[in-house]
Amino acid sequence: MASETCMPDPMCLIENVKGQLRPNQKALEILSAITQPVVVVAIVGLYRTGKSYLMNKLAGKNTGFSLGSTVQSHTKGIWMWCVPHPQKADHTLVLLDTEGLGDIEKGDSDNDCWIFALAILLSSTFVYNSMGAINQQAMDHLQYVTELTDRIRTTSSPRSNGTEDSSEFVSFFPDFVWTLRDVTVRLEADGQSLTADEYLENSLKLKQGASKEDKNYNLPRLCIRKFFPRKKCFVFYPPTEWKKLSELENLRDDELDSDFVQQAAEFCSFIFSSSKAKALPGGVKVNGARLEKLVLSYIDAISSGDLPCMENAVLALAKIENLAAMQKAIAHYDQQMSQGVQLPTETLQELLDLHRTCEREAIEIFLRTSFKDEDHAFQKELLAQLEKRWEVTCNKNVKLSSDLCSELLRNIFSPLEEAVTKGAYSQPGGYLLFVEKREELKKKYLREPRKGIQAEEILQAYLQSSVVMAETILQRDQALTVKQKEIEAERVKADSAQASVDLLEEMEKKHVQMMKERERRHQERVRQLTEKMDVERAQIVKEQERILALKLQEQERLLKEGMKEESRRLQNEIQVMEKRNKEKVRDLTCFVTNDHEKKVPKLGK
Repeated sequence: MASETCMPDPMCLIENVKGQLRPNQKALEILSAITQPVVVVAIVGLYRTGKSYLMNKLAGKNTGFSLGSTVQSHTKGIWMWCVPHPQKADHTLVLLDTEGLGDIEKGDSDNDCWIFALAILLSSTFVYNSMGAINQQAMDHLQYVTELTDRIRTTSSPRSNGTEDSSEFVSFFPDFVWTLRDVTVRLEADGQSLTADEYLENSLKLKQGASKEDKNYNLPRLCIRKFFPRKKCFVFYPPTEWKKLSELENLRDDELDSDFVQQAAEFCSFIFSSSKAKALPGGVKVNGARLEKLVLSYIDAISSGDLPCMENAVLALAKIENLAAMQKAIAHYDQQMSQGVQLPTETLQELLDLHRTCEREAIEIFLRTSFKDEDHAFQKELLAQLEKRWEVTCNKNVKLSSDLCSELLRNIFSPLEEAVTKGAYSQPGGYLLFVEKREELKKKYLREPRKGIQAEEILQAYLQSSVVMAETILQRDQALTVKQKEIEAERVKADSAQASVDLLEEMEKKHVQMMKERERRHQERVRQLTEKMDVERAQIVKEQERILALKLQEQERLLKEGMKEESRRLQNEIQVMEKRNKEKVRDLTCFVTNDHEKKVPKLGK
């Protein structure tokens, strides 16, 4: 909804107070309310290089982010502006403008490194803004990219060396866009004109050699080439004469250089059409609420002296969301079960059918909204909770039916019991009258509706408990001969034995019914969880193939440039990655509870 992104002006997201980074609670509240996927564009660069102007253009405004026309850096920390995405329906564009790097007033390069690292961690498109052509000075200003291996971890358990860990950066790093401002030279190499992208690619070529100078030259170029999945370059001519630069936000397009206006429009068009929604490993799209949790996770790590860890941040986010998904699923189950049937049910199958439907819907809700459920811990807990609720419902259904039937039997048979107590049947022919009355009352009991699943068991239990009373009346009946009494006594015993058999058969029938239903639910769980596993496996394979293709492409470039040693290192990374990928796919197996080891709720007495 558009209301989600109603943010008229930028707001500081991460405050920089005396070198300490801390989140702004009001900005976090705005993020937490955004349920749409977010396309996050962050811009970094030296102070007074015109970063804020480009971000204002992306927001469709001339003003908003402070431009800072003096030698002081205006933007402190990281500022945020959330606006409706102009081209992607149901997406929010989150613009992050960072404080200028290299501000001499700060005198703290460590702070600059963290700003740089946070911009990468939070964005899906990372814009590096610099002045003039790409030369060694420009590369030297990109020293922060070479320090990322010391600032960011991909996993909570670091590899044996940082190289392996950094080789995974490409799997979650944003796209890289280099914007060159106030360029006054022609883009060419060996006398041939180059496009901006060709110019960037040519500028990232490595030098052959093993000297310290060669290594320093190559390091930032290698990092950009290996870490970022996609790279793009835009060149901007000076927007106007230098005297008017301080008035840039107040100038109309027709007062600016027409080439600059066109270049700015092309930049915005590319960002709008090509920048992807922020996503977590596994293809999980990030919305505002998830971005808020990532901000908190990374800032907490930095504040505590730890390194921001992508895996830890994702697992912390997953824990919060999986718990919420589990609670939502359980709430749905409880609501549907309470609304779907009135206890006690007339048949067991009625309750079984409802439980199966409600359980399936609850699992679907959980699987649809959960992700990164390590060791299927939340799935296990959800199934355990649903099983507990099912047992409680079964027991409640049995008890309500038992109580209702017992009360009904008391109401129906109490007059008969009172008559026996008063000696109404202690006379010749009394036994046959007693049996006739008892059969009449049995039929009356059986005709009563809504007794529940315990109707037969409770009746048989009552009749067995009244056998002594019947035998007493039989023995006192003087109208019957000894032989007749023996025959009737045998009949009573036979009826009692048959009632016991019928009771056991009824209980066994219900037990078998429960077991068959458990198997049906087991198979349904297998189907649901297998479908989820297949989707996750396909997404992982897709990501792995994309990353592998990027690394192979980079290896081919290194070979063409004659960088055999770097090519060999990358080949080793590729082999390690392929091995790890096979392990991931193999380990991604669907968790299915072993229902047959669980106890089936007991029904009846």
